[in-house]
Amino acid sequence: MKNTCLTLFLTGASLVATAQNKASTIDSLIHQSNRIGVFKGNVLVIDKGKVIYEAGIGYTDATEKQALTVDYRFHIGSIAKEFNAVGIMMLKEQGKLMLDDKVSKYLSGFPTWADKISIKNLLQYASGLPNLKWGELHSDAEAMAALKAFDKLDFEPGTQYAYNNSNTLLQRQIIEKITGQSFADFVTEKMLKPCGMNNSVVDPGEQTPMMTKSYNNYKLQSAMQYPITGWTAVTLDDFYKWEKALENFKLISPQSTREILTPFAPGKQCGLGGGTMDGDKLTYHQHDGTALNYQALLTAYPTRGRTIILLTNNKQNTLYDVDHAIEAILDGKPYQQPKKSILNDFARQLDSLKGYEIIPWYNKLKDKYAAEYGFDNESSLNMIGYYYKGKNRIDDAIAVFEYNTQLFPQSGNVFDSLADAYNAKGNKEKTLLNYKRSVALDPNNEMAKKIIEELEKK
Repeated sequence: MKNTCLTLFLTGASLVATAQNKASTIDSLIHQSNRIGVFKGNVLVIDKGKVIYEAGIGYTDATEKQALTVDYRFHIGSIAKEFNAVGIMMLKEQGKLMLDDKVSKYLSGFPTWADKISIKNLLQYASGLPNLKWGELHSDAEAMAALKAFDKLDFEPGTQYAYNNSNTLLQRQIIEKITGQSFADFVTEKMLKPCGMNNSVVDPGEQTPMMTKSYNNYKLQSAMQYPITGWTAVTLDDFYKWEKALENFKLISPQSTREILTPFAPGKQCGLGGGTMDGDKLTYHQHDGTALNYQALLTAYPTRGRTIILLTNNKQNTLYDVDHAIEAILDGKPYQQPKKSILNDFARQLDSLKGYEIIPWYNKLKDKYAAEYGFDNESSLNMIGYYYKGKNRIDDAIAVFEYNTQLFPQSGNVFDSLADAYNAKGNKEKTLLNYKRSVALDPNNEMAKKIIEELEKK
């Protein structure tokens, strides 16, 4: 019995030491990232259901006089769209709407195309709604008027995918119409309060206390102005409460959760961003968001008790690098220190390059700035590839991703990205080939497994 107790004691002590070592390593990673200028913000790391690391490093605004603490709020960009997606499903479960209902059932004054778009189309960004000139709009009313001025859609609803905030606007407007509340009040009363998110705020203003302000590398602060309303700002702890509410189905059922995790097509986004479920369990959830110079990233593996949350008010396009490094540390693997983002500093040059010029330009840049930027890891080219994909330069994205697989042939992630680009091009054969390569290199890539399964059914 004494030997057993001693063994249990030593095992427990070893686990504590391991957690402490991981926390110390993560702390070194974050502080080094801050010193070289690639991360300013707040971090929360949960593993096996325990807080491993929580910290704020940086400043609350462009003056860089007031240090961040973990109690400050951040905008989370597109992740805030989760609140309208969950709100839609809450109303569905209450019998107040159906996903097949058309926009015209709830919102009037639109052209006849409103008779074609279903609420499900809005959730899946498959509505055909045009992307508005958001920089010229200053209110929900202006945005609604701009939408009503279009006499036709970009495509027939349910036939293509186009990620834009026109879908978000109409979701929020439908919620307001059904509930008779402002979207902000609905989110506050029906979601934030029930989840115990007492420090979160919908549509904070310049004078909102404990609210960070976003700014760029030239210390130019962005005005907190958005073309439409309904954006929730959160603290680290509140953000984690929201994730746990999703995992535990506090607000909506597993079936409803599955609805807003199921995209229009493999590899596309839906209401909750991206994720997977195994039966009635959420097994993976990831969502990123950008607004002004804010960026946010949440990565969760609920069955492993792991959640990583990164919030910044000084966008550097490095959150995925930081996340990957933290995950490697938690898994006891070697990690790569994030470096400056090529995309962040050279986007204008990327825009001017023709397809055949991209790789030679990249290699010349590598010769000149090898120590300063992240040429020694896959992320730099990966981000450039997604930058071109976001601009619908799919062939250029594929060329970049192909080159990345040559440089990092043992990385499952680079083959995943290449598969995603081929999927956007509509090349099923190469999409499947590269997703399978990704899974062979990274058996934990549950999203790729799900996409393979769905594609092989077709």
